[in-house]
Amino acid sequence: MKREDVNIKETWDLSLIYKNEEYYKKDLEAYKESIDNFVESYKGKIKDFEVLDKSLKDFIKVNEYGSKLGAYASLPVQANAFDEKAVERYYDLVAIGSQYGAKLAFYENELLDLDNETLEKAKEIKDYKVYIEELLDKKDRLLSKDVEEALTSLSSTLSFPYRLYNDTKSLDIQFPDFNVDGKDYKLSYNSFEGAYEYDQDTKVRRKAFETFSKTIGKYQHTTASTYNAQVQKEKTLSKMRGYESVIDYLLDRQKVSRDLYNRQMDVIMEDLAPHMRKYAGILKRIHNLDEIRYSDLKIEVDPNYSAEISFDQAKNYVLEGLQVMGEDYIAIMEEAFENRWIDYANNDGKSTGAFASSPYGTPSFILMTFNGIMSDVMTLAHELGHAGHFQLTHENQSILNSDPSMYFVEAPSTTNELIVENHLLNIADKNNDLRMKRWVLSQMVAKTYYHNFVTHLLEAYYQREVYKLVDQGTDLNAKILNKIFKESLEKFWGDAVVLDEGAELTWMRQPHYYMGLYPYTYSAGLTIGTQVSKKIRSEGRAAADQWKEVLKMGGTQSPEQLAKAARVDVSTDQPLKDTVTYIGSLINQIEEISKELGEI
Repeated sequence: MKREDVNIKETWDLSLIYKNEEYYKKDLEAYKESIDNFVESYKGKIKDFEVLDKSLKDFIKVNEYGSKLGAYASLPVQANAFDEKAVERYYDLVAIGSQYGAKLAFYENELLDLDNETLEKAKEIKDYKVYIEELLDKKDRLLSKDVEEALTSLSSTLSFPYRLYNDTKSLDIQFPDFNVDGKDYKLSYNSFEGAYEYDQDTKVRRKAFETFSKTIGKYQHTTASTYNAQVQKEKTLSKMRGYESVIDYLLDRQKVSRDLYNRQMDVIMEDLAPHMRKYAGILKRIHNLDEIRYSDLKIEVDPNYSAEISFDQAKNYVLEGLQVMGEDYIAIMEEAFENRWIDYANNDGKSTGAFASSPYGTPSFILMTFNGIMSDVMTLAHELGHAGHFQLTHENQSILNSDPSMYFVEAPSTTNELIVENHLLNIADKNNDLRMKRWVLSQMVAKTYYHNFVTHLLEAYYQREVYKLVDQGTDLNAKILNKIFKESLEKFWGDAVVLDEGAELTWMRQPHYYMGLYPYTYSAGLTIGTQVSKKIRSEGRAAADQWKEVLKMGGTQSPEQLAKAARVDVSTDQPLKDTVTYIGSLINQIEEISKELGEI
């Protein structure tokens, strides 16, 4: 559908940020005025704690303006890339952000000119704690005031690779219909990733993959050049700030060591691969396939058990499953449904995948495409986990303290998924329904763990190989990127899965590569999420209450400290190994039930 033709109930209500365009423009002018006043009041004038304290209070207000303005301008573009007015509004704001952000570039350098005693005193004030800590941590990495100002003023230009990637993907790539047995099928990014990858008709599924791959393959050189511009930019910035490796530069932002980063890829690649190869074999036997191909890996174990579900059914699954989290948490979830925080329409120009955006001081906003399949329930639970997390964080932390490390940020979302899935398992066990139990187990493997521990793991493994080449001075192109991704797939799947032609192009589909070292954090977050959900299952409300207290901490602790507060020790590889073993046990149960049902 075109965006204007979808049911308004299926779209988010951005008037919850600003009632209308006039309110947005009024705040935009206030934002610009507040920065001009900030510069006039504090540039060259921060000499003591009293002025520092006042400046930090005003700095918080500036950031709160920016958070709301940024969401209001960017979210409509994610929902409809063909909305020319929204696109114009967004890029106008990007330009304004660069211009006025450059005016603020003086601030960090001037704060670091203060004596340590003054900064330490500021760090003791809760609302400033994280900002001052991070400022002190990067003291040796800051460049001169002029250079920092120049980099800030160039921020819109430096973000251009991501814009070009999205424009190519959303606006330029047009997919042809494909035909199977005389029937035409319409193809788009969303229909492929949201429906055809799961289609139980092998001919349709494989033909969709072939047509999709051939089409995006026509843009591989442009996309490779775009991605190369991104990673070379990151390498340049890392060198300017004195890092030997771009990986260290990107990890520093996450407060994560190279050991924690490498562990996620290396342990999963070694320990999980045998389990997933077994799962691929189970799919092959259940569906009587001639061979199990890369294009077959998303099919359901039992696609006919629950062929279609409504959004209301998905809502009920989520709300029932999350009751253990308590009335305060459920109130956030109910508000999300009742007040249209969720945009689930299937329309042209909509961004692929799903995400949650939480502007400071407003509701959270979830974008997804609801295709009426069970995996959408898990997507919904996942994104509502992000929403619940940031609503609790924003209620308890200043905007300067609110953002946790990317390493931790997927823990609340994946915990939600697992809580809902285990709720469904309990229903199956109570009813002694083997088919339902296998179906839920397969959702856990095929949706939650496949997505986070396989799809994103392979992206992360590939990404690490890319950055190794960048550190060596290699200029990337489509041939190199295709080779790296294909080798990553071959290493994980071995000879258990046949790679279709076009599998090597999968790197083209992921926007996370323009967000630093993001892909590996999905498995990191789910490792924490698996352990937390186990505790909530066994201990009930007490563990849930403890988890909510962790969510309220925002970014005030390192990811290791946040995990430890939830009684998960990620300083060792035990939680990760336990999680891999748990995934293996789910796959073993699927096999046993399939045998009992006489299907293999």
